[in-house]
Formats: sequence, structure tokens, C-alpha cells
Amino acid sequence: MNEYIQVLVIDDHPLFRKGVVQLLALDSRYRVAGEAASGREGIELVRQLQPDLVLLDLNMKEMDGITTLKAIREMELDTRVVMLTVSDQSSDLVAAVRAGADGYLLKDMEPEDIISRLGDAMEGSMAIPERLGRALALALRNEDGKVRNDMLAQLTDREHDILIGLAKGLPNKLIGRELGIAEGTVKVHMKSLLRKLNFRSRLEAAIWAVEQGLKVSKPV
Repeated sequence: MNEYIQVLVIDDHPLFRKGVVQLLALDSRYRVAGEAASGREGIELVRQLQPDLVLLDLNMKEMDGITTLKAIREMELDTRVVMLTVSDQSSDLVAAVRAGADGYLLKDMEPEDIISRLGDAMEGSMAIPERLGRALALALRNEDGKVRNDMLAQLTDREHDILIGLAKGLPNKLIGRELGIAEGTVKVHMKSLLRKLNFRSRLEAAIWAVEQGLKVSKPV
């Protein structure tokens, strides 16, 4: 494991990109591994650097953030990807989460709040403003609800326990501690339950689990 969290910043606005780099420099946990001014450049740097965290703009010229995100996810790396954007549109949020985003933060947030939320994302917890979380929950409630509830029966007891942990907002480390298993084991089960429930990211699964109000008891 790296001593520092290696970060790649992908944003086509030079001034904002430099501002993010300076913000990260204020926190000793982070080291900026690279910067990219476009989605294509960012994809190549992700392939080369395999950073721990990518901060990705949504609206970029030539290749937008969603397309870039999908390309990053196709590499099947453990890299966390957090969108950092001006858009608070629920349609953009849902698209990002369903493409595999681990977080969705707004550029007008307070700098210290952004840093705090990035820490949440790295720990496997939800990195999303509360008001946007409500919008995502509403979208998930309106789509595929019954089908996904039926799919709960496919989960093992351990996967179900981890889903409950997601609903509680717990990061992987604390879920493992509660269940008496290693954090790496949590990650393995997490990938399995995401596949079974047809979620692209743990963020999407967490919001959906919260929307269930913990009424996700294991079918008998």
C-alpha cells in the first residue's frame, strides 16, 4: 500500500485544476501524481500511473467525463473515481453513478468539505452531498425497484450483511470490523453483490440500500 494517496486530476480548466492541486497539497495524505487537461490524456495517465484516486470533471470538450469514466472502469483497476463538477442536475448525477463513480462533488463546495468527502470515498463510504443523495435515491426508487428486490434472494448471508453495512454508511474497514473479516474480504464480497444486484458502483448500492430503510432482510 502506498504511503500517500496518489491522485490524478482531470479537468480542462487550467485555473481550477491548479486550484485543486494546491488544495490537495494542504493535506499530507495526498500526493498529486499527475494532471490532465482532457479525457483522452487522462485515460492514458490512468493507464500509466494507476493512481489511487481520480478527480474527474464532468463537462469537458471532445470527451466528456462520463465517457472518460467508462473508459477508466474498463481497465478494472481499484482506482477510486470522484466527479468534481458544477452540475447539480440529478440526470448528471445518476449517469455518473451508473457509470461507476465513487463520489459526486460540486465545485462550489467549501474546500474543507471537499477534502473530507474525498476521505470518505477512499474509505469506501458515500462521497456525495446530502441533497444530491436524495435525488439519486428518488431515481433508484422509480427504476427497477421490484426487479432488484427480487434479486436480493441471490445474495449470500455475508453479502447481505455487507449490504446492511452499506446502508449504515460504513466504510469497508468498519464493515469488516463489525463482521470479523478482513477489509480485502469485504471488497471481494462487495464486487459479488454489486454484480448480482446490477449496480455499477458501491455508491449506487449504498444509496439504494438506504432508500430501502434497512428493510433488506434476507428472504427465506
